[in-house]
Amino acid sequence: MIDITHPLSMVLFVSDSECHPAISETSNNTVKEVRVPRKTVIIGGGAAGLGAATGAKTADPSADVAVYTQAADSVYGSAGTPADPADVEDFEKLLVADKQAYTDAGVSVTFGAEVTAIDTAAKTITVGGASVAYDSLVIAAGSGTGDTVPGSDLTGVFHVNGGRSVSEWNDVISGTKSAVVVNAGGVGLEIVTALAKRGVETHLVEASGQVLPTLLDPDFAAIVQDGWTELGVHLHLNTSVEEFVGEGAVRAVRTSEGEIVADLVVVATNRAADTAVAAAAGITVGPGGGIVVDDHMKTSAADVWAAGDVAEVAHGGGATPLLGLTTSHAFAEGRAAGTNAAGGDRVYKAVRIPWSTQAGSSVVGGTAFNETSAAAAGIAYVKGEAQGISRARYYPGVNMVKVKLLAETGTLRLIGAQLLGGGEGIKERANFLAQAVKTGLTLTDLSTMENVYSPAIGALNEPIVVAATNGVANAQKG
Repeated sequence: MIDITHPLSMVLFVSDSECHPAISETSNNTVKEVRVPRKTVIIGGGAAGLGAATGAKTADPSADVAVYTQAADSVYGSAGTPADPADVEDFEKLLVADKQAYTDAGVSVTFGAEVTAIDTAAKTITVGGASVAYDSLVIAAGSGTGDTVPGSDLTGVFHVNGGRSVSEWNDVISGTKSAVVVNAGGVGLEIVTALAKRGVETHLVEASGQVLPTLLDPDFAAIVQDGWTELGVHLHLNTSVEEFVGEGAVRAVRTSEGEIVADLVVVATNRAADTAVAAAAGITVGPGGGIVVDDHMKTSAADVWAAGDVAEVAHGGGATPLLGLTTSHAFAEGRAAGTNAAGGDRVYKAVRIPWSTQAGSSVVGGTAFNETSAAAAGIAYVKGEAQGISRARYYPGVNMVKVKLLAETGTLRLIGAQLLGGGEGIKERANFLAQAVKTGLTLTDLSTMENVYSPAIGALNEPIVVAATNGVANAQKG
């Protein structure tokens, strides 16, 4: 039985295609054409690398696909590694792919492999001192910590960088009295939630004036921040980290607003794309620090593609380059890169992919533009908002659902959305609205949308419909 939940299983649902390139051989004075499989080499075995392998084998089942990853013996789902280990019963369930999974998919994999050089002219990479030839190359090397804060090497200072042992992390939390989490992005917020729920005195330090500064508008961020206060989290906004203080082990974090005593520090920021090898090979690196790619994930070098944290992609609704989005983006980018590297044709449009995360007592989500990013891009928009409920109010477990929709002035074509609620239906609405943006649905379309009304699982008035209706009314008012 095929496990369709496994990323690599998708390569089994493909049709035959031609190999590449063509050569000829002579036998008994007869010329016979022989098709040689295209060799696609992938650097990196994370979400983008898995996506690339899947895309390459889907585009060309006969392709010779080889993955080189620095992972020791297996690829784990780093995005699925829980902030609170109590959320996962068995760490091994986080296994995404081991050697057998790659073998079953017709992909060769080399673990513990560091690629030290790329020669785009000779079309080779250097691994462990050996030269490996390629027809096409996908760079999915990911990112590492880019921190330069003094004291980062102290015991008790953790950097969010890939998967970690759940059992180890559980022991760390259990022995922690006071913790500081640096950066109020998605990962930081999940870790804050876990620490606060475990009874740890938790401080969140953020250089900007709100949580999720690149994703949430201030009005939504304010609701999340109120939830943190209710959980007992200490917020330190507009505050920069200057030093981690201690002798051997961390005892405090020195900030622009003073010292915060802590025996645990989690740094969830300052990711740096792993582009050193690519840059040394003459592949163009953009102002954001990532490899520049087009909408096919093609780099400046012939027959070289890039995907994931290492790539700098154009905003789906504009020209603004973006780096290091989410695991969802990484896998989708990898699928496009691998497909094209194997001779297919797949376009990738960034940002429309939805996002969602746990933020204290709330779940937040969205897609594409928010008010802040739309204004920064110079896009005129009309707004529609609504606050509803997840099910009939007389059923237990009812939660608030807040929706904000942004649409292009004039056409009313949806360009973005933000969502906030108690948990139910937030990610599903984000998924739907991302597709609505992609397919060009308008506020008028959404205002006439039919929805399920079943009191135990769905309220009479769908908040998306109400928000869209309000947006149409706002547009008519001018």
